[in-house]
Amino acid sequence: MDWGTELWDQFEVLERHTQWGLDLLDRYVKFVKERTEVEQAYAKQLRSLVKKYLPKRPAKDDPESKFSQQQSFVQILQEVNDFAGQRELVAENLSVRVCLELTKYSQEMKQERKMHFQEGRRAQQQLENGFKQLENSKRKFERDCREAEKAAQTAERLDQDINATKADVEKAKQQAHLRSHMAEESKNEYAAQLQRFNRDQAHFYFSQMPQIFDKLQDMDERRATRLGAGYGLLSEAELEVVPIIAKCLEGMKVAANAVDPKNDSQVLIELHKSGFARPGDVEFEDFSQPMNRAPSDSSLGTPSEGRPELRGPGRIRTKRWPFGKKNKPRPPPLSPLGGPVPSALPNGPPSPRSGRDPLAILSEISKSVKPRLASFRSLRGSRGTVVTEDFSHLPPEQQRKRLQQQLEERSRELQKEVDQREALKKMKDVYEKTPQMGDPASLEPQIAETLSNIERLKLEVQKYEAWLAEAESRVLSNRGDSLSRHARPPDPPASAPPDSSSNSGSQDTKESSEEPPSEESQDTPIYTEFDEDFEEEPTSPIGHCVAIYHFEGSSEGTISMAEGEDLSLMEEDKGDGWTRVRRKEGGEGYVPTSYLRVTLN
Repeated sequence: MDWGTELWDQFEVLERHTQWGLDLLDRYVKFVKERTEVEQAYAKQLRSLVKKYLPKRPAKDDPESKFSQQQSFVQILQEVNDFAGQRELVAENLSVRVCLELTKYSQEMKQERKMHFQEGRRAQQQLENGFKQLENSKRKFERDCREAEKAAQTAERLDQDINATKADVEKAKQQAHLRSHMAEESKNEYAAQLQRFNRDQAHFYFSQMPQIFDKLQDMDERRATRLGAGYGLLSEAELEVVPIIAKCLEGMKVAANAVDPKNDSQVLIELHKSGFARPGDVEFEDFSQPMNRAPSDSSLGTPSEGRPELRGPGRIRTKRWPFGKKNKPRPPPLSPLGGPVPSALPNGPPSPRSGRDPLAILSEISKSVKPRLASFRSLRGSRGTVVTEDFSHLPPEQQRKRLQQQLEERSRELQKEVDQREALKKMKDVYEKTPQMGDPASLEPQIAETLSNIERLKLEVQKYEAWLAEAESRVLSNRGDSLSRHARPPDPPASAPPDSSSNSGSQDTKESSEEPPSEESQDTPIYTEFDEDFEEEPTSPIGHCVAIYHFEGSSEGTISMAEGEDLSLMEEDKGDGWTRVRRKEGGEGYVPTSYLRVTLN
């Protein structure tokens, strides 16, 4: 069944149907285009999301990247990023294979449809013109017949009229004959026109229009087939990326199964193990005896019995607990005008330790111990920690690991330079044997540079080996101290016996064998065995400052400065009113922040 046979009289219906088909094709193209925009927006949002949550630092600089949890999360982000790439591929395929091709095909269909309907309208116009000519010849034949009949009646009436002359009768007969001849000609013309119109009409309805309708039917069926293929491309574009998306999902599953809590715990130990020995027990101090006695060996400010005294006679700076903040002197009072308050002493406010009675000193020591112990909760150093080449600013275990890494890197570089030197030597030998290949003297600068690098790397390897040996011995020493201290049971606190005379005698004997502790030893914090590892080294200045007022650094940790003196800024004020500076002629210490005009680098 075809349109030319069954729908021979439905020209307008076919015109509307073909137009609807082309409109449907355009609607589908528009739908796929908007679908493409949705896919692109989805992929863009996924990539932005992945970029937002990816680590900002490189993996080699990020300690968290060593944990399996972080590695799995990064892998999941990468799989999501690959998934976004597949969504972009779907959008690209739909845009190229559906939108562009169907849009081009739709334009071709519109041109073909227009051509077919123009041909049909021309055939209709020709048929209508033939019908008009038929009607004109028909009306002319009808008019000529009436006039011929009328002329014949007039001639017959004159012929019967006795009063009519013979000339009038002959004239009327001639007129009737003429009209009759004209009517005969009109009849023949009408018959010919009718025959021509019937032939054209038969050709129009049985041949010409069925052919046009069949062409329209073929065009519409081709359009529907192409549209169906376009429908299939929508699913094919998805099916093409299904294997890759399945791999992405499988990768996410593998990343989820790769989380290893035990390994993460071990990594945390490797990253943050300090290698310090555990603190010893705090000794009991009996304050029930008279306060004018000399401090015993169990004082909080002195090393415990059996521990080596780490403080040398040349040490002036106060050592500190490795996890606490540096002790800074209190800022002097300032006048309302911003200058220092005049002091009775020439050097400004006295040291906090001068002019104190033993109770005040003991109270200060007990107050200073608490925050030091509480600071054990945070293992992070202060922002002012100086980074040294031998990594002595790090805990022993971390120092050992960093030195081991540096030693391995230097060893690899040294081996690389040695291999390069051997290659240059071989090349030089080849040039000497075959001068046409090159000039041996041109390799001398490279060989000399390689030898220089080898010597430098050897020195660095020796330096790191020495530091590593020292760090390993310190780790073993701390480990041995910790084990021995853990094996020794703690001493029970001594209680005051009823007979105070015997206790007093024993204390007097002990006091007589000891020297009175100096003011510096009273301020020495507990756990002095850690102080050697955490002594700060000089660092580069972070700014410049000028002294606004004169200051006499009389207390420990401070430094004197003259008004208008240029100083190097070593450490900013941490909120306690003091700033660490260095003088040009040497010497470093703390001065009041309000006495300075600071300019950072």
